[in-house]
Amino acid sequence: MHGYRSVLFVPGHKPGWAPKALQAGPDAIVLDLEDSVPDDVKVAARDQVRQTIGTLRAADPSVGIFVRVNGLVTRLTGGDLEAVVVPGLTGVFPPKVSSATDILQYDALLDHFEMRNRTAGLRYIIPVETVPAIHNCREIAAASPRVGAMIGPTAEHADIAREVGFEWTPGGLETLYLRSRVLLACREAGIHALTALWERVDDLEGLREFARQGRGLGFRGMIAIHPSHVPVINEVFGPSAAESEFYQGLVGAYEEAARVGSGAARYRGLHIDRAHYDKARQWLEDFPPTEGKSPVRHKEEPS
Repeated sequence: MHGYRSVLFVPGHKPGWAPKALQAGPDAIVLDLEDSVPDDVKVAARDQVRQTIGTLRAADPSVGIFVRVNGLVTRLTGGDLEAVVVPGLTGVFPPKVSSATDILQYDALLDHFEMRNRTAGLRYIIPVETVPAIHNCREIAAASPRVGAMIGPTAEHADIAREVGFEWTPGGLETLYLRSRVLLACREAGIHALTALWERVDDLEGLREFARQGRGLGFRGMIAIHPSHVPVINEVFGPSAAESEFYQGLVGAYEEAARVGSGAARYRGLHIDRAHYDKARQWLEDFPPTEGKSPVRHKEEPS
């Protein structure tokens, strides 16, 4: 499944920050109404976010635009969605999801506000932030056709660190099991697998290594909290020219062999067969050319 390399967060009550965030080149932006917005301005921030959606969409028709609403237990979710489900929005980032039932509750709200506000096709990027969500990630990934991506948790000081109690390290061994469960759930459901953020704003080399590790595990994009992180993430999760050439060549070599009745061939010193061909085709789907932006693809869309 094709998807976003970089997903950059912007506080919803800081509308002046969004155009600057766009200049960093993220594939998607999440306008936040939850943790980064003080309680006393959350309601006012709804109108600011609605206006920012229009501003960003006019500036870049291809960028993904999501809103992180306040969680269901806050009783603010309906008001948030009523304000921000407007044309130009790509989808919703629903926090504190713990079960498939939570997704169905979001679905009911979105069905209502999509019809009311004359928009359609909204998707979810699902963060895994709780212990129940780790246990239920497989069911969550398959809970709704709206689920387009899910995030393997890694953050040093976020909700999952508090809930699990792990002590964060740059190597990420303490979250490997958590991330791996989410990754496998994403692959099974055919949705986009994102890895979580790097909190150390000024350590770009640390970010690069952490992103490489995530890509090596099988993740295909990453959350960012600072514009300076976006170019590094885009580079790591984008295809190199050499990689693209290799896999395109492999596909061509196998197809030529199959055309003349052979199920195997030699390619650049390798013995290749159908398994290699299928891997190459999957790689080319995971890493499409980076000209333009690649939207989160719904799991039922044809490839």
